[in-house]
This record gives sequence, structure tokens and C-alpha cells, in this order.
Amino acid sequence: MKKLVIIRHAKATHESGYVDFERPLTSGGMHDAAIMAGRLKENHQAPKMLVASPALRTISTANIFSQHLSIPAAEEIKGVYEADVDDLVELVSELPDNVDCIGLVGHNPGLGQLLYYFTGAAHDVPTCAVAVVEFDMAEWASVASNSGKLVYYDYPKNL
Repeated sequence: MKKLVIIRHAKATHESGYVDFERPLTSGGMHDAAIMAGRLKENHQAPKMLVASPALRTISTANIFSQHLSIPAAEEIKGVYEADVDDLVELVSELPDNVDCIGLVGHNPGLGQLLYYFTGAAHDVPTCAVAVVEFDMAEWASVASNSGKLVYYDYPKNL
């Protein structure tokens, strides 16, 4: 059994003066990331490791999750930034088989497309949303279209 925890980065600034790759999280975004990490933990859906885009807002989100979940810092994967669904499916298929629950911290529209690809479920993926997809398989390389089941979905404004 494999679980992929899809995590969209928390809210980042839209102030001028920042290139997209270097946009920092807002204070609200930092707060939301801590809340969502806590919700994953409370619902027994916490990943054992994280992989993330190297963009500042994504790594900052991943760092907050890592700290709150007491797991190692995220592995930065350059290809997650601006990845389309095909890129993300390939990345997931290459995840290490010795880890059954892995978090992927990235960006839209790719993450929303990935969620749909794996589950057939169309969900909005707002900032700091988390979606846990469960696969009834032993190897990440076996993931395919509609091979996953959405077992948990949450976002900061979901009260």
C-alpha cells in the first residue's frame, strides 16, 4: 500500500519586486501550513518524507510541514516547479519504494491535474490544500491513471 500526500504550497505574496520563483509566504500562509500539518497528523495521514519544488514558497511550506510532523527536511526536486501532469506522474513513479507514504509539495495547475489523473475526482486545490491518495500496490512505478483512491482532502478554510 502506497500513499501520496499532495500538498499545494501555502499562500505567498503577490507584492511587486519578487520574481515568481522567489515569492515568500505571507504570515497567513505560514499559519495555514502549520494548521494543515497539524490536521494531517491528527488524522493519521502524515507523510514519512517530503519532496518539493525548490521555489521559495514551496520549500518554506515543506519546512513548516517537516517541523510540525517531525520528519526530515524535504528533498528539493527542480522538475516539480512548473511541472505538468506527465512530469509529476513520472516523478511519483520514481519515488523510493522503501517509503510507503510520501508528500509532494508543489504548485497548481499540476497538482490539481495530478489529483484528477490518479483518482478521477475533480477537486479545487487552493493554497495549502492537502489530498491523500492511496494506491493498492507495492511499488511507486505501478501508479497509473485512476489507480488511486482519494482517502483524505482538506484545505485551510474548510471548517
